[in-house]
Amino acid sequence: MKVYELRRETLIARPIEEIFAWFADAQNLETLTPPFLRFRILTPSTIQMRPGALIEYSLRIRGVPVRWRTNIETWDAPRSFTDTQVRGPYRLWHHTHTFEERPGGTWMQDLVKYALPFGLLGQFVHWLHVRRDVEKIFDYRTAKIQEIFGAR
Repeated sequence: MKVYELRRETLIARPIEEIFAWFADAQNLETLTPPFLRFRILTPSTIQMRPGALIEYSLRIRGVPVRWRTNIETWDAPRSFTDTQVRGPYRLWHHTHTFEERPGGTWMQDLVKYALPFGLLGQFVHWLHVRRDVEKIFDYRTAKIQEIFGAR
């Protein structure tokens, strides 16, 4: 299985407690997701974020409807949390969100490790579309964070 990695880092000029609390509200994920994915959270709005919490989503990938379920694997407020795909389009999706107090605000890092199904065909599709799609999603996310919080 070929595992790919994407990393994004942002310095947000706000205290860590405020930033972590905003990211701890699962409903804000809709704000951070590009409109072309038509992303919607299906789990009722009061999601208790903790290890073992499951969140169900619907979205469209290149127009194809997809259901996605993630598990909050780790929760270490206000420093980090990890979500992993339980059901969805990837063979592996492991997303670690890290927050650290720094001079000038909160340093935030997204580290995503992911793999596609279908062996060599999956690798070809990654090269053809998926890599750019994932980068585009996280570029949008970074721009939204900058818009909301004035990150730099």
